[in-house]
Amino acid sequence: MTDRIKPWHGVMVATALPLREDLSVDFDGYAGHCRWLVENGCDGVVPNGSLGEYQTLTADERAQVMRTAVEAVGGRNVMPGVGAYGADESRRWAERAGEAGCGSVLLLPPNSYRADERAVLEHYREVAKAGVPIVAYNNPYDTKVDLTPALLARLFDEGLIVAVKEFTGDPRRAYEIAELAPGLDLLIGSDDVLLELALAGAVGWIAGYPNALPASNVALYRAAVAGDLDTALPLYKKLHPLLRWDSKTEFVQAIKLSMDLAGRHGGPSRHPRVPLTGEQAATVRAATEKVLAEGLR
Repeated sequence: MTDRIKPWHGVMVATALPLREDLSVDFDGYAGHCRWLVENGCDGVVPNGSLGEYQTLTADERAQVMRTAVEAVGGRNVMPGVGAYGADESRRWAERAGEAGCGSVLLLPPNSYRADERAVLEHYREVAKAGVPIVAYNNPYDTKVDLTPALLARLFDEGLIVAVKEFTGDPRRAYEIAELAPGLDLLIGSDDVLLELALAGAVGWIAGYPNALPASNVALYRAAVAGDLDTALPLYKKLHPLLRWDSKTEFVQAIKLSMDLAGRHGGPSRHPRVPLTGEQAATVRAATEKVLAEGLR
């Protein structure tokens, strides 16, 4: 784990949650997974995100997932997702994160309906009352709410957010964000635009595929943010057939399959997610086995 200026900088892995065959949570396995990621160069973990299937967890399970991550790698290195249908509930999750010593939280905009700008501002104002640094999560595909560069600038100017996880897949936004909100930290939000956003000034990566292949992905990130294209570009090309799954609907199942193939227990997913089709599984399997055969871990 490298020294970081701020807790949300560096490679923060959106952790997959290992489930047993009966779909119960393997908390001991999850603790070990968090430690293993940090031991292999990642800077911290992001529990209770979409990759962690937080929507399918009970409140008790969700709380225990956060506690498990904190106990495994230390609170500063944990950025729990605090997304919820209501701002009050998100604030309560952020308060619990603060009490646990977490260095930051990841917050979606309102996602139970297509919120307008006023509603988004009030949502972030309410959760900011918890006093924990907030990383905004811009995922207009799933939330139907777009945190545009101009809206991010308003949130930042009010002191409500410290960074944004940018998941639109549009690298052009990085430059507009930097122009409108100097000082707002840009975090790579989708694995398949890592190189483009790193070169555009990103200072962190909320990452998916390091769940299966941490060392090679950390090496890719470090080279990319350093502008070392001789190292980064060949790695990016090798890993991209896997990285692009992070932007697909079946990203949880794909990453868990790659984990299983790499010797890390990913296991099944809870409903409503269903197993990959035979064709999808074969594609993920072939891409994973190829990079493993090339010595990437």
